[in-house]
Amino acid sequence: MKRILVIGGYGNFGQFISKALAQEPDIQLIIAGRSLGKAQACCSRIEAINQPVALAINIYSDLAASLRNAAPDIVIHTSGPFQDQGYQVAEACIEIGSHYIDLADGRTFVAGITSLQQAAAEKGLLICSGASSVPGLSSALIQHYQPQFHSITEVDYAISTAHNTSRGLATTRAVLSYAGKPFAALRNGRSTNVIGWRGTRSKQFWKLGNRLLGNCDIPDLALFPSHFPDLETIRFQAGLELPFIHHALATLAWLVQHRLCPDLPAFAPAMMALSRLFDAFGTEDSGFFMELIGLDAKKNLRKVRFDLIARQGDGLYIPTIPAIVVALKLARNQITQTGACACLGLVTLEEYFERLKPVHIEWQELIT
Repeated sequence: MKRILVIGGYGNFGQFISKALAQEPDIQLIIAGRSLGKAQACCSRIEAINQPVALAINIYSDLAASLRNAAPDIVIHTSGPFQDQGYQVAEACIEIGSHYIDLADGRTFVAGITSLQQAAAEKGLLICSGASSVPGLSSALIQHYQPQFHSITEVDYAISTAHNTSRGLATTRAVLSYAGKPFAALRNGRSTNVIGWRGTRSKQFWKLGNRLLGNCDIPDLALFPSHFPDLETIRFQAGLELPFIHHALATLAWLVQHRLCPDLPAFAPAMMALSRLFDAFGTEDSGFFMELIGLDAKKNLRKVRFDLIARQGDGLYIPTIPAIVVALKLARNQITQTGACACLGLVTLEEYFERLKPVHIEWQELIT
């Protein structure tokens, strides 16, 4: 029996992780967060083979002592936004001898986790950052299709979120943190600055129609150029389902870019409240696509497009799968890698698909 502690285990993403792990007979789940009452309510609400344990924990106060008392084998950290955090949770895990996994989507945070490499390796621990859609799913897709190419030179991918899904304050703040701000992206073999939530374009999503997209800063932009050295262009964007709300965010990003508006994260609560006024116009359907372009073994042009659609709000499940898979593989000694790294090469696309089967998610691939 392995003990897995989920920080933020009753939150938007944490609940999906908690529900999945509670179904494993060899796992003792610990649901932790700042509110003991919410943790206890979550423990009583979810179906579990082994009764989960609730724990009050504050990542900014006596964390190592709290973790030591709980004695987890693995800690999954879901409480963002990670853009504003240091590595205190990972460092506390190293101190007490626990593996660590997070769902961070902050570019600098995920890319910088290697600063803990020596400390983690000396303890024989895995410290894994970015066990989420990016780079967890995105890297798994590239690695899955790599054998069909001689070289992959361009990857273009995007996420369009459903309007009527749970809106987490931490996620909203993270999304707003780079609105109107420049960040580097690989375009035509050169590092080029693009502006967060600008560069608006419309793209066709499988079974969803056209949706608007804008530039987003993610860990992949820092990690992929060295991990997939044949790449010359990496384009990632995200979009909001309702066009007028997406245009409103793009306009605010323009104002931030030209210093006509303060940074947006402070307005996250108000913007979340305003967005709820338009729930009648939204759906629970979200989508993802990735287009891979390169040369095949005969140096002919090859293109692959992978599409995924999530209905009934199950899109929130997608970012949690890498953390679930890595945690279970660690618990069952199926991962021997130690040290500190981003979530690259730890989850296969087949493992992803296996976890998607019970929920309202479909996918397809087109190869030309």
